Amino acid sequence: MKEPSTPPADVTFDSLGLEAPLVEAIRALGYEEPTPIQQAALPPLLAGKDLLGIAATGTGKTAAFALPLLQHLTPGSRGPFTASALVLVPTRELAMQVAEAIHRYGQKLGVSVLPLYGGQVIGQQLRVLKRGVDVVVATPGRALDHLQRKTLKLEEVRTVVLDEADEMLDMGFAEDLEAILSATPEERQTALFSATLPPRIAAIAERHLREPVRVRIAREKVEPGELPRIRQTAYIVPRAFKVATLCRVLDVESPTAAIVFCRTRTEVDELTVSLNGRGWRAQALHGGMSQEQRDRVIKQLKSHTTDLLVATDVAARGLDIPRLSHVVNFDVPNAPEAYVHRIGRTGRAGREGVAITLVEPREHRLLRNLEKLTGQRIEMAAVPTVADLRARHLELTRASLREVLVAGGLDPFRSVVEDLAAEFDVMDVAAAAVKSLQESRDDGRGGDEEEIPVVAPPTEKRSRFEKPDRKGPAERPGKKAGFAERPGRAEHGPRRRAERPDWDITRLYIGAGRNAGMRPADLVGAIAGEAGLEASQIGAIQIADAFSLVEVPEPAADRIITALRQATLRGRKVPVRRDRG
Repeated sequence: MKEPSTPPADVTFDSLGLEAPLVEAIRALGYEEPTPIQQAALPPLLAGKDLLGIAATGTGKTAAFALPLLQHLTPGSRGPFTASALVLVPTRELAMQVAEAIHRYGQKLGVSVLPLYGGQVIGQQLRVLKRGVDVVVATPGRALDHLQRKTLKLEEVRTVVLDEADEMLDMGFAEDLEAILSATPEERQTALFSATLPPRIAAIAERHLREPVRVRIAREKVEPGELPRIRQTAYIVPRAFKVATLCRVLDVESPTAAIVFCRTRTEVDELTVSLNGRGWRAQALHGGMSQEQRDRVIKQLKSHTTDLLVATDVAARGLDIPRLSHVVNFDVPNAPEAYVHRIGRTGRAGREGVAITLVEPREHRLLRNLEKLTGQRIEMAAVPTVADLRARHLELTRASLREVLVAGGLDPFRSVVEDLAAEFDVMDVAAAAVKSLQESRDDGRGGDEEEIPVVAPPTEKRSRFEKPDRKGPAERPGKKAGFAERPGRAEHGPRRRAERPDWDITRLYIGAGRNAGMRPADLVGAIAGEAGLEASQIGAIQIADAFSLVEVPEPAADRIITALRQATLRGRKVPVRRDRG
């Protein structure tokens, strides 16, 4: 193996050898500069070399292997049941996430991507595979299942990626990986990514990678006590409610000044528009702006004419704003080290700072990476309710009135009070004044009265033999497809009796089916992503021509209905309710 490479500084996507359509796709998505793993991995992968990448989750590995994979593809050049590239991942959630990312990067190239994982209706998978697919993103169990059925042929695969290989081995997929890799051509290009390099990962690399370039992205060291006065809080919230949650939290926190960090320029622009529409004075700051525009925005924040700065990491470099009280991560940073740099902008000069992170349900494990890096606990907080918001507004109104009373100068207004006191009780007059002031405060921020769904913090990580994947219940001989069968085990671990969930289930009616192109993956992704339900808790899925039925836990049913009504499925809003039979 070659020695670990060191990523060069100040590299852009333009300089890494990507072809114009992919550079345009990256720019359209708003990404400004490559992360360290992308800087190090893209050149050798684009050159066709094998690669062993050691990097933690959240460092941008997906783009590091997806962009070269797409550049090497010739879309549409595949036969029935074949694929040009295969990406293996440990869980169904990651399969959906990676497939979605590859689709976004290669959409203008006409690339077809298919996620394969346990729990899907196999008939739909077979119909897509029969046409041939450019990229298959699969969990090892489902990939091996199709390989044995001969419904997935790997003889024409040119690129194989093993993402989070250490996790796949922990889940008992070692034999599956060996069988799958043995079915691919020897002259393929192979990339293996892992957070660590134990001997078993090194052994797989030795057997299946050819003179790989070795890339290691070390964690940036954070000195103990470096962040002593920063209160760190995270809120788990479905993506559909992130903007509402941000506004609610900002209302309750009442920052002196705040920076809201986003991953891309596009997110910065969209969020800035949303915040201004809800009554906040927000300004965007990203790499697509001229220096004159940047200077003007920073001046507005320092002069108190702007409440919020919505920025990317690149654009916010070098900013020093003494009055900055809050830093908000609208998304969990791609690189854990970026989190340290972001939150370090507050809590300076002996003042306490506040760092807030909005976390989608499937991103919760990234918080553990941040805690390990900083050596500090991130508090999991409940999203403030409408009642909490009203109480906070009353508190602020009380404080404002106290300041006015202390300042004096009330004589010009006493005649109004005296006139009203002749007709009404003086306490009622005062209460009416408070109500008027309170309502004017609420109207300024859009009068947010909608409750945001509560997402319970995910439970601790299952033992490695209890992770859901493998074959779906409908495919196990003698097993009825039902909710109780969903939690699975890795086939190569000790056998354990599956425990029946201790909750009741209910069936939801969703007003879109096969005619609308609805797939099980769409429903699983929507429920997991928007309502914050773990995919392993979703039961049997039935897709008819005009509607779909999904089994979910009864305690979560109302939350799921609310979230799906707010979201779009297959590009449109659809009716969602409890099934009436």
